[in-house]
Amino acid sequence: MSSTASGKNGTWRNWGGNVAARPAREVAPASVEELSAAIRRAAEDGLKVKAVGSGHSFTSIAATDGVLIRPQLLTGIRSIDRDAMTVTVEAGTPLKRLNMALAREGLSLTNMGDIMEQTVSGATSTGTHGTGRDSASIAAQITALELVTADGSVLTCSEKENPEVFAAARIGLGALGIVTAITFAVEPIFLLSAREEPMPFDRVLAEFDELWAENEHFEFYWFPHTGSTNTKRNNRSAGPEKPVGQVAGWFEDEFLSNGVFQAAQWVGRAVPATIPTIAQLSSKALSSRTYTDIPYKVFTSPRRVRFVEMEYAVPREAVVETLRELRGMIERSGLRISFPVEVRTAPADDITLSTASGRDSAYVAVHMVKGTPYQRYFTAAERILTAHGGRPHWGKVHTRDAEYFAQVYPRFGEFTALRDRLDPDRLFQNDYLRRVLGA
Repeated sequence: MSSTASGKNGTWRNWGGNVAARPAREVAPASVEELSAAIRRAAEDGLKVKAVGSGHSFTSIAATDGVLIRPQLLTGIRSIDRDAMTVTVEAGTPLKRLNMALAREGLSLTNMGDIMEQTVSGATSTGTHGTGRDSASIAAQITALELVTADGSVLTCSEKENPEVFAAARIGLGALGIVTAITFAVEPIFLLSAREEPMPFDRVLAEFDELWAENEHFEFYWFPHTGSTNTKRNNRSAGPEKPVGQVAGWFEDEFLSNGVFQAAQWVGRAVPATIPTIAQLSSKALSSRTYTDIPYKVFTSPRRVRFVEMEYAVPREAVVETLRELRGMIERSGLRISFPVEVRTAPADDITLSTASGRDSAYVAVHMVKGTPYQRYFTAAERILTAHGGRPHWGKVHTRDAEYFAQVYPRFGEFTALRDRLDPDRLFQNDYLRRVLGA
């Protein structure tokens, strides 16, 4: 998975290839002071400002025709506090680099998403999450952050210092300022045992509550046009460490999950009628396996097949009915869906615009391979997901606006009022924020 890249003639494109922008200029500040100066200069020039991380959002949340801030020089660990069990890291640090550095120090985040190419600020600002019965999103592990606001001043936020900003800025959508450093809670490194195995779709739905309750981390992929899923259960282990073998790991994670899967996507895109057969074969390609390793090697996996994604958080108690409706829609529609549907969970948290804010949640993600028309499928899926009060992932395709969000987020008004205070002139505005937050 590559990082953000500029195309020809100064055009910026995201990882999924569905968003492009041509900023007036790009700035890569080497310090907080340089960032503050760049923000002040942009305001003087009448230009909007947006920061971009790895470009892994499928929405235009980071797109701008003004000043594009690239954080690649704002990287690295500032400090580790072993008494408080926290790490403070520069905002442009990739999650992969953070995870590896923490492991060398005998430390780990409690939970993380399934990829680690994003920057820490990009991942948290859009609400990136993994799956967990008790442990929440990456943003929920933040204990403090540093934010440069629209006037170029630096604001430090925590539960004790500027707590109203802290409540919102952990998932700030880039609307409140530019995050320059994040302090995460960490813990001594531990082992996770992963159990991956196929399971019939109907059985997963029938036993979903038990599977969720009995495992610290449960997720599954359902292959449309089949009755099959691939499930994954991760639980803490006393050891011993038993990582996936190098050959087996290459064969399953690279050859099958990326190489063969990519070839299957090419065939399905060229001849859509073959997709149900491909789905049947794909659902049977991965066999059961168990392994035990340090957290980031269990939580994350390589994703080299490029795609476009929509993901919604629904109340956890509604997920089984939601999936039944999704299956029925696909069966009736004549759609040919070559990518599996991903299902994960998260406990309620207290972050203002977190997709899990105030309620236990389940995430339903639908995908289409890059370059394939996805609008019909996503529109039909979105109709089902919103009927259950779903909240879309801020970095993934959706069509919702401020009026909708005011209905599904009880604290939506708190966020927009804070935005009015911190960015009254909308220096950090773009078309996406105008739609989802209002003018």
